[in-house]
Amino acid sequence: MKRAVYAGSFDPVTNGHLWMIERGYELFDEMIVAIGINPDKRATFNVEERVEMLREVTQHLPDLKVTSFENQFLVNYARSVDAHYILRGIRNPSDYEFERTMRYINSDLVREVTTIFLMPPRSIAEVSSTMIKGLIGPEGWEEVLKQYVPEPVRRRFLDMGNRV
Repeated sequence: MKRAVYAGSFDPVTNGHLWMIERGYELFDEMIVAIGINPDKRATFNVEERVEMLREVTQHLPDLKVTSFENQFLVNYARSVDAHYILRGIRNPSDYEFERTMRYINSDLVREVTTIFLMPPRSIAEVSSTMIKGLIGPEGWEEVLKQYVPEPVRRRFLDMGNRV
């Protein structure tokens, strides 16, 4: 069985994340989407809300697992769930440099886990959770958000208003 982990903060989940999840779901026998909890980051949504959003936007993918982990290296988490693959997205040259370095460190720590890189389509390649949060507030943000996040995520932001 080919099991993979796709991890991130998903604060919030974007169309780019969804594209990665759907491609991973096609490529692997089993996909685990894992929210990595970083205590140094100030999150807009708590872990339970992020899990709920991920499950809502991926309900069309039966058997997809959504979970979270904390205080461990991603590669060790992958090994703990018996995943032999880590799925990572490359949006730009700085992502490549960072992910290349992490791939080598991960293979030093756990040889049997392989990192697989995917590049999203140009239309969503530069979308990040940080960019999404930066769009909230100015006039018209509610419509702008439509092209970058799944509708359930946009609704969450609408419910929050401009408090982000």
